[in-house]
Amino acid sequence: MLFRAICSLSLFVLAGCGGGGTPTAPPVVTPPVTEVIKPTPVTPVPALPLTMLRTQGAKWLKADGSPITLKGVNLGNWLINEFWMMGQGGNGIDDQCKLEAKLDERFGYVERQRLMQLFRDNWITTRDWDQMQKFGLNVVRLPFIYSVVEDEKNPRTLRADAWRYLDDAIAQAEKRGMYVILDLHGAVGAQGWEQHSGCAGKNLYWSTPEYQQRTIWLWQQVAARYKDRVSVAGYSVLNEPWGTDAATLASVVKTLYSAIRAVDPNHVVILPGHNSGINAYGKPSEQGMSNVAFEMHFYPGLFGWGQIGLQVHKDWLTCAGGSNSGVCEWDNRIRNVDTAFFIGEMQPWTGLGLDLGGQIARAAFDTYARYGWAVTAWSWKVVTNSGGQGNGTWGMVTNAAGAPVPKIDFTTASLSDIETLFKSFGSQAYEVHQPLRDWMTSSTAPQPFR
Repeated sequence: MLFRAICSLSLFVLAGCGGGGTPTAPPVVTPPVTEVIKPTPVTPVPALPLTMLRTQGAKWLKADGSPITLKGVNLGNWLINEFWMMGQGGNGIDDQCKLEAKLDERFGYVERQRLMQLFRDNWITTRDWDQMQKFGLNVVRLPFIYSVVEDEKNPRTLRADAWRYLDDAIAQAEKRGMYVILDLHGAVGAQGWEQHSGCAGKNLYWSTPEYQQRTIWLWQQVAARYKDRVSVAGYSVLNEPWGTDAATLASVVKTLYSAIRAVDPNHVVILPGHNSGINAYGKPSEQGMSNVAFEMHFYPGLFGWGQIGLQVHKDWLTCAGGSNSGVCEWDNRIRNVDTAFFIGEMQPWTGLGLDLGGQIARAAFDTYARYGWAVTAWSWKVVTNSGGQGNGTWGMVTNAAGAPVPKIDFTTASLSDIETLFKSFGSQAYEVHQPLRDWMTSSTAPQPFR
């Protein structure tokens, strides 16, 4: 349930009675005027040269040992589809695997490949990269499904265009002084039950040794290609791997770490937390692992974690108690394991109203930065059938109110209608979350919790 807190001020009139004198008007005591803080956006400074990043203890560092604050966003729905992010889904088509199977059935594998390329060429374009820079971001998390790199019909074989999109994303980021975190969002077989693993309801990764071996092979191909690329900040080896228990997750990820290290000694390997936390790993330095970070995803106000509103974020970010334990508890955990931290996903602005949402998002980025944590919000672009930011969508950008996205039925839509939809994502009018951008680039910090 969404709600908005409305605050009002009351005036209190204090009256006094004097003896024998001329009556005077009672004094009026007005409440103190609360300063209204507005964003003061600054002109972005030219991007400094990128440097190979590493972690040491709980710190993210540049090559010269100086600290770096990584703040950015996810490029969701680009290289692995999530239908809610583009106003689609229905008649049994609710994840990428089902979409591809239906396109194969209706048009054939070759035509499916062409359509997916058409979609990817239009979902993220140069204008997105230019807009990201205007938000003051310096890192993107790039979720991808395994079949972007591996030929799904020929295991352990690279696609002919295996590096097309990863290379392009890295090159576009480099031009703008931004880092890239490569995120295997959908492993072969799926590492969870959810649609965002690519294939909902499968969760075959953990019970299929061949799928785990193919994932080792995949990461070694990626690491071999990018081992010297300074704009790659790290490898997020498995997104939300909740289809198994925490101990099994830790064991499998340690194997992935060793496989990557055999090829790439340079980049940060990001160890995914379980939905129960990170305790199963122990202290990485005592497990023979170095240059690593832990990853968790925090969504106050969502997924059963309180309600959308100011209070849930205040409790979380200021350790004020209430419905959650607060970032202080996580700071203690990270200090105890002496390991860097990466918040791979958060969503602190949706449904809050545009200005308050922008303020709380900036407060979240600032709070995590004070602890030395890297963070990427979910997500850059979310479009809807109605269009417009409204009370705050999940996107830093969305389609404009005058540019609604039609919902089509992939089981019956013509090839032409599917092509038209996919092409439209590259030219549709955008509506930027302007207060969010203003607060993200403001030299004045907001004070939403005062």
